[in-house]
Amino acid sequence: MNTYASALRYGKKYLADRQIENSGGDAWYLMEYVWGIDRNYYFLHSDDIIEQKDEERYRDLLQKRGSHIPLQHLTGTCDFMGLTFQVNDQVLIPRQDTETLVESALSRLKEGDRALDLCTGSGCIILSLEKLAPGIRGLGADISAAALAVAKRNRDSLGLESDFCRSDLFEGIEGVFDMIVSNPPYIASGKIPGLMEEVRGFEPLLALDGGADGLDFYRRIIKDARDFLKPGGWLGLEIGYDQREAVEELLRRQGFIRTETLQDLAGLDRTVWAENPF
Repeated sequence: MNTYASALRYGKKYLADRQIENSGGDAWYLMEYVWGIDRNYYFLHSDDIIEQKDEERYRDLLQKRGSHIPLQHLTGTCDFMGLTFQVNDQVLIPRQDTETLVESALSRLKEGDRALDLCTGSGCIILSLEKLAPGIRGLGADISAAALAVAKRNRDSLGLESDFCRSDLFEGIEGVFDMIVSNPPYIASGKIPGLMEEVRGFEPLLALDGGADGLDFYRRIIKDARDFLKPGGWLGLEIGYDQREAVEELLRRQGFIRTETLQDLAGLDRTVWAENPF
């Protein structure tokens, strides 16, 4: 008969032997998911006997994680901006890096503003903005119907009212906005085979591939964005750590002003903002 403690030891070793990054954290997170316990409960009951059916479920999830299926795909959820979002293999898993874009957007929004999120995926950006900046009106757009289905489920679970539409960037968008934000595909096509297996093997290529130099979506968004922004409106883009100069140049060429690049918690360039002039 096994205990919580022996199950956790097994989980940590199993994942470590398969070179899973943060093997200890993932083993614990799956334990928390299977048994619904927190660390306080674990420390008080670590020597309690566990039921075989629960242990079998835990080991099954460990096996899947050991084959590099993302942890978030196993649990079906991901935390972002203090909120819980549903995810699957049809959407990009929200990253902490993207919180830089959301936090800086919040500082620029005011009540009554209308915001557009292009390549919305799970909806984590626009829904976080609507949740944390009450009074704004949000629209999320994506070319993937499967991604939009996830975004709508997240909207409903969070009790929000954002609209979502299927659109190839601005193709199906009407009206003007106070802010446009996007975390578009920005990985250069040739770099995708070198990504972590969890990313290249399980996240949608549609949400990753930014073309030969990774800039295809920036060119398209920046080219048309001013037609959909009010004078004085803001365009905010997540970027790769080495794309600052290229994206800032695209913005300047298109007539945007007050360009600003912000860093993520690792100190890497992550978000570019620019204003549509009056």
